[in-house]
Amino acid sequence: MEQATGATVTTIHVYPAKGEPGQELSTVEVGSGGLHGDRPKKAAVMVLSADDTTGARANLVVTMPPEELSAAVGGVLRVGTVVLEVTGPAGSCPGVYAAVRRPGTVSVGDPAVVGEADDMDDESGHAADVSSGTGEPA
Repeated sequence: MEQATGATVTTIHVYPAKGEPGQELSTVEVGSGGLHGDRPKKAAVMVLSADDTTGARANLVVTMPPEELSAAVGGVLRVGTVVLEVTGPAGSCPGVYAAVRRPGTVSVGDPAVVGEADDMDDESGHAADVSSGTGEPA
């Protein structure tokens, strides 16, 4: 069951090169490996609460309380047309890591909605194939 919080995406960043400043975007395509233009790292996507922007290099910043974002671990986060599987806390940084369950597009201002693991089905109602990383129906 999805939780309607009224949360939205406030900031989108990609970090093409390690140690270099990020690039702020208004819209981005998200593939199975993460945001287009972002370098590979520990997780496909890092999501951070707008209440806790302590210098972490997050890809997506959302207007969701940090406690609600942390509670999403093991569930899904829908942002734009993308479905993220929230895989765990972001190590020593605030925020959470996520894998891409269904690729798509995210824009600043898009809703950010937490759902349960059972909500990971694609729009056709078929379970998406996680093992291939494609997000295609199994």
